[in-house]
Order: sequence, then structure tokens, then C-alpha cells
Amino acid sequence: MTTPFPTKAPSGIDELATLRIAPVRRPWQWGVTGVVLVLLALLLASVAVNPNMGWPVVGRYLFSAEVLHGIGWTVLLTVLCMVLATVLGIVIAVMRTANNRVLSAAASLYLWFFRGTPLLVQLIFWFNLALVFPLLGPAVFFGESAGGLDTNHVINWFVAALLGFGLHEAAYMSEIVRGGFLAVGRGQTEAAESLGMTGSQTLRRVLLPQALRVIVPPSMNQFVNLFKATSLVAFISGQDLLSSVQHIYANNYQVIPLLLVASLWYLVLVSLATLGQHFLERRLNQGYGHTTAKGAK
Repeated sequence: MTTPFPTKAPSGIDELATLRIAPVRRPWQWGVTGVVLVLLALLLASVAVNPNMGWPVVGRYLFSAEVLHGIGWTVLLTVLCMVLATVLGIVIAVMRTANNRVLSAAASLYLWFFRGTPLLVQLIFWFNLALVFPLLGPAVFFGESAGGLDTNHVINWFVAALLGFGLHEAAYMSEIVRGGFLAVGRGQTEAAESLGMTGSQTLRRVLLPQALRVIVPPSMNQFVNLFKATSLVAFISGQDLLSSVQHIYANNYQVIPLLLVASLWYLVLVSLATLGQHFLERRLNQGYGHTTAKGAK
């Protein structure tokens, strides 16, 4: 039995509080939702029963040794590149915010170069570094007569990828770290200086701990992008996940099923990274009050 609507206008706040709240009717939303659900169900059914998807082949290679080997290289490359990019990004951010104009100009030049050249071009360049410097070491500065290490022996696909991804990501990480520094009030630095802290102490004890809450979300976004970007090492004869499935379908010609295998594993890796981001952000937000999933307190 429903509560009837009053036949006369309410006269006070108490009477207003007793009124039944009528829900807003949005019939068009239900209609659009129904159409989307039907189309999604039809698409999933079409994909599930399509024999060209090769689901038996997907099941056969999903946990094969070659695919798991590629996943291991992908994870190792992503983690090492992110560590290198984070450390280098902090150094570049500090240089760019320094009062020394030479250091600030050098940091700006680094950003200009590595953000301005495509990542694939950088990977191919590092992989073919021997064409520019056949020997590494003293020979780079004083000529080949000074001696050095054979570049072709030092720069394999993994070192080239580590340099390419690490240096490229460091440019973006430096801007993320600089944004975190700017989010910390100037008064915090001035208070640290008034207590007699040195520049490095202020950075370690005041700026970085407070800036981390701002730095972590975009940094994890870069980490997730890096997971997928590692597939570019297929262009320099890498051994990552995509390269592994390419080697398999080059022999059995099952292109779509093997690409599905790679896609499923990338989704798993990105999901794990997202889950780690959730717990890391919750850890950093301790002591700052409740924070919703959208970041609003």
C-alpha cells in the first residue's frame, strides 16, 4: 500500500520532512541500458561460438612454456625500466626545480629530446648503437684507438630495451614528480629550512613523503602503460610476451588465437598492477582521512 500524496501545501519543516520522496523517472536510461546489454550479449555470444577465434588453440598455448617465458621477460623488463625511470625522474625533477640555471637547462633539454622522439625510434637507435659507436668506453670520447668494449656484445635486445624504455619513461616521470613537488606548499620547505635542514634532508623528509600521494596515481598509470609498451621490443628481436606468441604463430599460422593468448595475459598483468595501486594508495592515504575511489574526501 503506497502513501498518498498530500492534497494541500505543507506549512512547516516538520511537515515537509514527513513527505514521501518520489523517485525521478528516467525511462530513456532504462531503454539505453537494455539496448547496450542486448548488443553486448550478442557480441559475446558471437565471439564465443565463432570457430575462427580458435578457443581450443587458446587453451593449448595459454600456459605453454614459451608463453610463460615471454611473460617473465615482460614483467622483468617492466619492473626494471620503471625503477630506472623513477630514480632518474626524481633526479631530473630536482635539477629542473634547482636555482642553478645550467642544471635546469640540462633537465629541460633532456625532456625536450626524449618526449619529442618516438619511443620506437629510440628503441631501434639503442639496438643499432654499434653503427655510431663500434666501441664503448674510452673510445667514445678519444677515438677507437683508445680502446673499449665491443658495442654489439654489450647492447643486446634487453639492454637496448632497458635504455630505450627507462630513458623515455624518465622524462615523463620527472614531470609527474615535479607536479608532486609543486603540490606541496611552499611553507613546508620554508619551515624545513628554518629548522636547519639541508636541501637533501628537506627533499627526503618533507617534500617526497608529502608529494608521494600525488605522484603515485599517475606513476602507476605509467607503469600500466609500460606493461603494454614492452610489446614494441618485438621490433628489435626481443623475447617478451608478444614476441613469444609471434614465434609460435609464425610456425602454426594460428594468428588470432595466439593474439588472444597475449591479450588475456596482458589483461591479467594490468589487473594485478591496478590491484597493487589500490593497496598502495590506501597505504599512503592513512592519516589523511577517508578517501573515496574518485579521490574526493
